[in-house]
Amino acid sequence: QVQLVESGGRLVQAGDSLRLSCAASGRTFSNYAMGWFRQAPGKKRDFVAGISRSGITIVYADSVKGRFTISRDNAKNTVYLQMDSLQPEDTAVYYCAAGGVASRIRFTDNYDYWGQGTQVTVSS
Repeated sequence: QVQLVESGGRLVQAGDSLRLSCAASGRTFSNYAMGWFRQAPGKKRDFVAGISRSGITIVYADSVKGRFTISRDNAKNTVYLQMDSLQPEDTAVYYCAAGGVASRIRFTDNYDYWGQGTQVTVSS
C-alpha cells in the first residue's frame, strides 16, 4: 500500500502561482511513476502531468504545458506540481496518483493509489 497526501491548494488570483505537494508513505516511492490529475465540478478527472520513477520522462497535458512543472524528490518521498500563470479554468480538485508505467502515464487506470485531493480555486 501507498498512502498519498496532497497539500498546497488554496484560493488565488488569476496570474498567481501555487506549488502543490504530494507526500507518499508506505512502499518504496521510487518504484512508482507519479501523476497529477484534476477534476472540476461536473467533469471527468483529467490528466495534468506525470513523471517516471527516475524523473527522466515527464509528460504534460497540452492545457498546462509551459505553465506547470512536475518534479519529484525520491529522498523525500514527495512529488510536486509548480503551477504558474494560473487561470480560472485551472480551478479544480487536484489529485496525485502513484503506480503504473511511464508509457501509460496519461491514463487514470495506470495508477494504483490516489490521494484525497486538494482544492485549487483561481478567481478572475
